[in-house]
Amino acid sequence: MDVFQAIQTRRAVKGFDPTHKISAAERDKLFAMARLAPTAFNIQHVRFLDVDDAPLRQDIRAAAWNQAQVTDSSLLVVLCADTKAWEKEPMRYWATAPKETQDFILPAIDAYYRGKDGVQRDEAHRSCAMAGMNLMLSARAMGYDSCPMDGFDYEAVGKLINLPEDHLISFMVAIGKKAQEPHPKAPLLPIEDVVIRNKF
Repeated sequence: MDVFQAIQTRRAVKGFDPTHKISAAERDKLFAMARLAPTAFNIQHVRFLDVDDAPLRQDIRAAAWNQAQVTDSSLLVVLCADTKAWEKEPMRYWATAPKETQDFILPAIDAYYRGKDGVQRDEAHRSCAMAGMNLMLSARAMGYDSCPMDGFDYEAVGKLINLPEDHLISFMVAIGKKAQEPHPKAPLLPIEDVVIRNKF
């Protein structure tokens, strides 16, 4: 499946076949594709929490309005981010860069993030969003369906997964074999309503 077809056929699927298993090789491929998404300054702060423990999935489902895709999907990923990754050995993100690049970029990373909690949070969500889209489109290209989820109690899920204090949860993605058709696709707004040239 090419990328255009994956984009055109991706839907938010709620009903999955609970008996289907994703192979280890498929799982590894999905995460390999997801982590190719860009991050500002290459700090790679997205953390993909792969929840395969059945009792934990049941607890997360209870914190997610009892949505069946939490337990019935073949793969449940909680997309998190380390909001302090920018100050944790930043040289490792640029270890193979020329020294002149390192001399420029490392102070720039510090200046961009230090003392700016809002920037750290916003970058974390942006990075998780791009990684999540990579994950969903890769799943579609492999013949799977997915459902992005933000309908859950973030604080409760954070406690269930032992989320570190310097991390946040952006959203979850359920992936698996579709067991029921999604609702008919809602109409898109006219393109002239959403594409603005130069200025509003």
